[in-house]
Amino acid sequence: MRSDREQMAFDVVIVGAGPSGLAAAIRLKQLSPEATICVVEKGAEVGAHILSGAVIEPRALDELLPGWRQMDPPEFTAPSEDRFLYLTAQRAYRLPTPPQMHNHGNLIGSLGNLCRFLGAQAEALGVEIYPGFAAAELLVEADRVVGIATGDMGVSRGGEHSAQFQPGMELRATYTIFAEGCRGSLTKQLFERFALRDGCDVQTYGLGIKELWEIPAAQHRPGAITHTIGWPVDGATYGGSWLYHWGDNLVSYGYVVGLDYRNPHLSPFEEMQRLKLHPAMKPHFEGGRRIAYGARALSEGGLQSLPKLTFPGGCLVGDTAGFLNVPKIKGTHTAMKSGMLAAEAVARGLAADSPAEPVAYTELFRASWLADELHAVRNIRPGFARFGLWGGLLNAALDTYAFRGKAPWTLHHPHADHEGLQEAETAPAIAYPKPDGVITFDRLSSVFISNTNHAEDQPVHLRLREPARAIAVNWERYRSPETRYCPAGVYEIVGADQGTPALQINAQNCVHCKTCDIKDPTQNIDWVTPEGGGGPVYPGGM
Repeated sequence: MRSDREQMAFDVVIVGAGPSGLAAAIRLKQLSPEATICVVEKGAEVGAHILSGAVIEPRALDELLPGWRQMDPPEFTAPSEDRFLYLTAQRAYRLPTPPQMHNHGNLIGSLGNLCRFLGAQAEALGVEIYPGFAAAELLVEADRVVGIATGDMGVSRGGEHSAQFQPGMELRATYTIFAEGCRGSLTKQLFERFALRDGCDVQTYGLGIKELWEIPAAQHRPGAITHTIGWPVDGATYGGSWLYHWGDNLVSYGYVVGLDYRNPHLSPFEEMQRLKLHPAMKPHFEGGRRIAYGARALSEGGLQSLPKLTFPGGCLVGDTAGFLNVPKIKGTHTAMKSGMLAAEAVARGLAADSPAEPVAYTELFRASWLADELHAVRNIRPGFARFGLWGGLLNAALDTYAFRGKAPWTLHHPHADHEGLQEAETAPAIAYPKPDGVITFDRLSSVFISNTNHAEDQPVHLRLREPARAIAVNWERYRSPETRYCPAGVYEIVGADQGTPALQINAQNCVHCKTCDIKDPTQNIDWVTPEGGGGPVYPGGM
């Protein structure tokens, strides 16, 4: 314990106020009303870092709060049509919509507002929620996690304590539930300390980049859902878009690129921008205005990439573990269900004479519809990695229609995403169109509307393990792919024209997507939490 830090003690501390963390808090209070529960959230408010105008399957929400529709929930739009398109450079071909992507009975709305709603329900039950506090350190004693410490505030870039310095606080607990989302910084440490990834496939990821648009009422088709595959990426690259019409003349548009792509010249942001110029896409945006922007990495590995879910003193829930259903393009219901199952296991532990590792969580998961759902789609994402676009579609069709998710084999992810990059001189260059400022935009104007802010004089939260590799490896061999895969312009090469290239890190632009932590070819970049409250602040409509 640091002598300058105060301590607070709880039965349970939950790291992250996303769908999984809040569902865990609510379910735990339902089962153990006397338990003391604290949720810490690095965003400035609950929902501030929750990126999506999303299609939400309400199954887990119905189980958690059966009467939620009478509890003044956020507004949702009912899906009215599903379209699945294969794109070439100029044409669009409608394909049969896969059964996993049928959305009858689902809801289109703001995931951020859903989290605000869940946060209010949790607080009404007595859960303490502390937004603006980043969990920065694991507290481990006798090889058991006993809580977390929040980050210090008021530390200068050079490491000195400023006049505004405030030490972090130790939040100690019998159990700690980690709901950090994809590639959590403390979760990475848990993986290593407790060997949680031994015996499972590597995790594979996607980068989702999203814009929210307001369009003329005459163009708005409430509930219309469109997904695309194909152009603009090649057949060896996993990528596709979504477009949802919802709310009051709102359109949620986004593009996901699998981070196992090989060409270091590829820019997911630029691919997302130029897709809007396709004849099948551009009419959705004409006459409209872009009102929000954001990005986030997604855990796409599925069932075979799930780590060990428990360790002495706690467990992993939501996208921290990787519960996303990739073929459905949905993870809210799976995240919430995982949080609820974890809460049931933790409640048993709190009721026991001596708290043990909450291993019942794994047993509850294996017996749940969540495990069945992920098992049924386990072969689809690795099929695209192994066979490419058309082979992947054929594999998905066979797995879905012929075997109904019960194929007598399981495909595996061949390698980590960062291991597949070609060297720059062997990969084809990609020419991207200049932004027009009307339909397509640059990164800096995009970051501006994400409301991203960090204290200027705080330590850089994007840390290089060996700074020399930025030029000796990334620049010399790959021409600095971090300058292209980052959707926020954080990484910049300066001095190249003068023959003295150097990496400049514009950490204040970071939208907390974690892509650099995942895709760096030598795993040289560690994303750690900045001061609490920093980063994007996505509006309620997101």
